[in-house]
Formats: sequence, C-alpha cells, structure tokens
Amino acid sequence: MLRRVYLAASLLVLPLAVLLFAQWPLRELVQAGSRQANDAAQVLFALAMAFGVGFAGRTGTHLVAGPPLRSRRVAAVATLACVLPWSLFMLWTLSAPVWESLRTLEKFPDTLNPGYFLIKAAAWILVLLALLQSLAAAWRVEAPDA
Repeated sequence: MLRRVYLAASLLVLPLAVLLFAQWPLRELVQAGSRQANDAAQVLFALAMAFGVGFAGRTGTHLVAGPPLRSRRVAAVATLACVLPWSLFMLWTLSAPVWESLRTLEKFPDTLNPGYFLIKAAAWILVLLALLQSLAAAWRVEAPDA
C-alpha cells in the first residue's frame, strides 16, 4: 500500500512542471495568475519532496555520507541511532506550529492564497516518513528469515 502512496505522490511532479512553466506566460502575456501558480507550485514541490525523500530512503537510492557499511545490521542500527533522536526532536518541535497552521488553514503571507499550511504539513510528513523508514529497516534486519 505504501508503494501506491509513493506512486500517487510521484504524479505531483507533472502539475508542478506545468505550474512552473506557466508562470512566465501568465506574468508576461496574461499579466495575471503567476503568483497563484507560484504558490500552488510551492505546495506541490513541498509534498513531492516529502514523499520523494521517503521513497528514496525506502529504496536505498538516497545520497549517503561515508563509505557503505558491509553489515546490514550495523547499517540499520547506525541509521536508527542517527535518525531516531533527530526525527523525534523534529516531530516534537514541529508539531505545535504545524497543528496551529492546520487549525487556522494558514495562507501564504505575501499573496494570502490558501495552502501554506500544506507546506508545513509536508515538513512534518517528511520527518515522519524518515522515522518510519528507519524503524522498518531496523525491523527487517531483526526479523528472522522465513
């Protein structure tokens, strides 16, 4: 099921590209709507990156600092040791501002267009997916082979 969520989120790249491309003609030719297109593109970019980073972690295609570890167990424990404290801290510190933003359906400060709350929610989703991915990786290493 998580694979389907990631696949659906990957489709956000298509409207994102259209909105980014449309900004110039909207600004120069139509002379209206470019700021709304920019705001919508920011929301789509935040959501696409939140799920994209989670998917990269899930598939092991993300950038890694340092040499690859030979032992899967050591790699899982090292990842969990780094990601667990960071993600718990980030979830704790982000929860109040994200909740307040969601509760008030915060708007973009410059344009007052709706949707800014989705950018803050995407940051929280990104951290949550990183935490869940590191827990899942550690669980797979510890689970006995059937």
